[in-house]
Parts: sequence; C-alpha cells; structure tokens
Amino acid sequence: MNEIKVSAERDYVVSFPSSWRPRFNELIANRSFAVIVPEPISSQIKDVVDPSRLILTSDGESQKSIDSYGSILEKLALMGLDRSSLIVGIGGGATTDLAGFVAATYLRGVDWVAIPTTVAGMVDAAIGGKTGVNLTSGKNLAGAFFSPHEVVIDTNWLSTLSDRDIRAGLAEAVKCGFISEPKILDLVTDWKRNLTEIIALSVGVKAGVVARDFKESHEREILNYGHTLGHAIEKHSGYSLRHGEAVSIGMCFAAELSVKLSGLSGSIAEKHREILQALDLPVTYSATAFDALFDLMRSDKKRGAGGLRFVTLKALGATDRATASRELLNECYLKSVGR
Repeated sequence: MNEIKVSAERDYVVSFPSSWRPRFNELIANRSFAVIVPEPISSQIKDVVDPSRLILTSDGESQKSIDSYGSILEKLALMGLDRSSLIVGIGGGATTDLAGFVAATYLRGVDWVAIPTTVAGMVDAAIGGKTGVNLTSGKNLAGAFFSPHEVVIDTNWLSTLSDRDIRAGLAEAVKCGFISEPKILDLVTDWKRNLTEIIALSVGVKAGVVARDFKESHEREILNYGHTLGHAIEKHSGYSLRHGEAVSIGMCFAAELSVKLSGLSGSIAEKHREILQALDLPVTYSATAFDALFDLMRSDKKRGAGGLRFVTLKALGATDRATASRELLNECYLKSVGR
C-alpha cells in the first residue's frame, strides 16, 4: 500500500490501498465510531458498516449547513461517542469538510478519517486539515484547521462517478499543475489513462504546501488560485455549477489578472483556457454578473485589510499575490470570462 506523508500540526498519511474496506476495518477496530456519509452513496457501504453507525446527510454543498452540522453533533452525543471515538467521513469534498469540522468541535476534538469518493475530494478537499461549513453569507466561513488521522484514497470509487464529476474534480489538479507541478498539465489531457498518477502528483503538491504552511499564513494561499472568483460564481449560480467548474472559470480570470499585475505571459494565460476547454470545463460566465460577484468576493474570507487579495502567477509554477481595484477586476472579468 503506497503512502504519502503529510506533516502538519500532527503528522498523518494519505494511503492508497487497493480497496478501502480492509483499511477501514483496521482503523475502526476496538473503538466506537460513526460514519458521516451522503444518503445517495450509503447503499455502497452497508455491506461493510453497521447501519446503526451511519449518519446520513444530503449530497453536495447543501450538507454543509449550520443546521446539518448541529444535527450531527446531537446524533454523536446520542450515540455515546467519547474522546476515544473515531469519526469517518465517506463522500466528496463537502462531506469530508463537514466531517472534519464535526470532529474538530465535538468534545473539543476527536480523531477522524477521510475516505474521499470524488476526484476533488482526493486531490484537494480531504488533504490538509481545512474543515468547515457554509454560512448564508458565503462558503466555509465557519471552520477549523484540524488534521485527519488518515486519508484513505481508493480510486475504485471513481468508477461510480459521471464524466462531468470527474472533469470538475480535475480542475483542482489543473490548479496544482499551474501553481507547482507542470507535469500534471501534460498528463491531464489524457486523464482516463493517467488518473491515478494525476491524483498522486496533486496530493504531493498539496502535502508539500501544507507541510510548510499549515494555517495558511502565507504560502498555503497559493492553493486558493482561482478560488476567490470561483467561490463567488459557485454561490451566485445557486451551486448549479460544480465547485471545480466554478474554479475553472476563476482560474481563467486569475490568469488574466496575472497578465495585468504579475507579468504572466499571454501564452500561459491562453494555456489555461486550452487545457480547461479540452476537459469540457466552463471558461465563461455571465458578463452582467460582475457587480453581484464583486459583492460576494468582498465577503470572501481570503480578503485582506487592503482589499481583495488574489493569488496570481508570474510564470508556470511561480506564484504571486496581488490586490486590484474594482475597475481593473471588472476589466479583467469582461476580457477573460464575461460573455
């Protein structure tokens, strides 16, 4: 079983077993536990997990609500879980975000394990210890940095996903390619052949960044490339767009901003569009939506004291930070993605 070590406030491993089931049974041995899982995939684990240990959620971002979070805490208390217990999140990135925040705050912190079932969960959400839920005002505005005990990646889960979901998840891998590991950009155009290697390389990128900056004081910000506008678009669309689809648009915008503010070559900005379009990911959004998106970006937790702060690129694999006026943001938006 291959492993990638993640150094954080407490070290853990990302394991790559041929099947998640034996590793799950090892992790829960001789301890009480609960499994947080979206109802649509719960039928796939009932042969392994005692149904009385399941806490079912809705699918997607809707599960990351304060109401859902509070309900799960109450259920854990009724199940009698204590500080020696284990919480397991099985699902996409929204589920592991939620499960991690529940674990961080139940009894002031209990061990948890992430078993991501989507590409986005495997390459991004489950790695790094960022957990949280959404507020009416925006995404992930309540959360905690709380590392899992282990992340278990079994790529067999991906056979249950639609091409749309896989491609949306690959947007996060493309992000890793632009900010740190260009090899991913060569592999992603033939993702069906290279998926396992793409995931492993992306995990390696994130593990390295997290080891150097666990609490996002500076370097870890680079993982937010494309996300400031992406999160705003995701919310503006009523979450009809997948997270990765919104980030795809956000990266095209960030690339144009990089040309204006950080000296990125136009050819690298165009490479964003070429790769993302080859993956059938969206690269445009409504030209009339900028005012609403700007207001949503202003509520983003990544804003700085000097205004909206963006991760930009100086070159392939070389990141920068930039702030911009509303006028310049509007100009870049209309030029890059507004249609």
